[in-house]
Amino acid sequence: MRDFYSVLGVKRDAGAEEIKSAWRMKAKSVHPDQNRDDPDANRRFTEVGRAYEVLKDPEKRTRYDQQRDKVEALAREQTIMQQRQNAREAAEKAKIAKANAERILAELARAEAEKAKADKLAQAQAQAQAQSQAQAPQAAQAKSEKSQPNATQAQAQPQPQSQAQTQGKPHVAGESPEDLVSRIFGDTPEAAAAAETLKRETEAEAERADSGEPSGTVKPASILAPIELLSSLVRRIRGVQPPPEKAPDLVVEATVTIDDLLAQKPVPITLSDGRELRVPLEGGATQGHIVRLKGQGLKLPGMSRGDVAVTLRVAKDEKFTVDGYDLKTALPITLENAVLGCDARVDTPNGPLDISVPAWSSSDQVIRLDDLGLPNDEGGRGALVVELRVMLWEKPDDKVTDLMRVMREGLFL
Repeated sequence: MRDFYSVLGVKRDAGAEEIKSAWRMKAKSVHPDQNRDDPDANRRFTEVGRAYEVLKDPEKRTRYDQQRDKVEALAREQTIMQQRQNAREAAEKAKIAKANAERILAELARAEAEKAKADKLAQAQAQAQAQSQAQAPQAAQAKSEKSQPNATQAQAQPQPQSQAQTQGKPHVAGESPEDLVSRIFGDTPEAAAAAETLKRETEAEAERADSGEPSGTVKPASILAPIELLSSLVRRIRGVQPPPEKAPDLVVEATVTIDDLLAQKPVPITLSDGRELRVPLEGGATQGHIVRLKGQGLKLPGMSRGDVAVTLRVAKDEKFTVDGYDLKTALPITLENAVLGCDARVDTPNGPLDISVPAWSSSDQVIRLDDLGLPNDEGGRGALVVELRVMLWEKPDDKVTDLMRVMREGLFL
């Protein structure tokens, strides 16, 4: 949905005069006669006219604002639903990866236990053989020759266990680190990064071993035990995993008055789930300002609780309008007071105040009164901007009419 406010370059709380002035400037700048070389000039000029046609009419503007609010709310809801779906899919993938890792770790642990048992048996046989040789050198020589096939068989006995653990178990012979990580954890960026890092380190270690350089802490992939390989990969993947994702912010609006902003008192809001929160209005709060309530938003499985982002909307006031931290008010003056100057009284947030209107003041000229606006984020306050409005009398005055005619047409005798 096209944002007519951005088309005219005004804020959503802009007044009728501000919208009219912005339309005149935009229409003049994008007029096709002024942009003959621009093929989109007609479209942009039509768009500006359509935006002004809607925003200048209070009823059309109200319907447009309501429709736009519905579209924005629907977009926010769709974003939240998509993020929830992504969170559920990520949690399911993590659950599957954890189950795979636990299963393979258990199988590898069993394989390591069998290998350790076989190694222990071979070591015991070697020790017994060494003792018998020390006690009877001559008999040991004959016995050694006689038992040579048995010794060879005993030394080769762990071989089937090692083959079983590398071929019949999860670590397949010739399987690369990338294949092992992908099989356990899936095709995730974190797993790919961990496998790539381990591959580079094992290749570098293998080159150092071939050149005779001292080895580091990483074994080549060809001799790295499966349990060590998987443990190393798990540590690496855990190291690059981001912290738990925060649930999306809950975006709401709060309507406040100028008196609320001046008093800096909290205002209550009610969320869609029925919870009632209080929004603090500290220095710097103004129209469109976003107040973030930490940890008060949505709570989704597997994610940390989100925030509540409250956008402030200032309610219309009979005396003042909000422009940033400044407050604006209009002061009507008569034609003679605009020409000759006068003293006038203007309403301020602190009560009535007497000011001086300079001579020869035109309409839309402003008088700026500092430190009478809204509290800003620097500990000070904005200004009260008094806009002069030159007003004619309710009924025509013959003397003024004759004077204006003489000034326009000249004096004829």
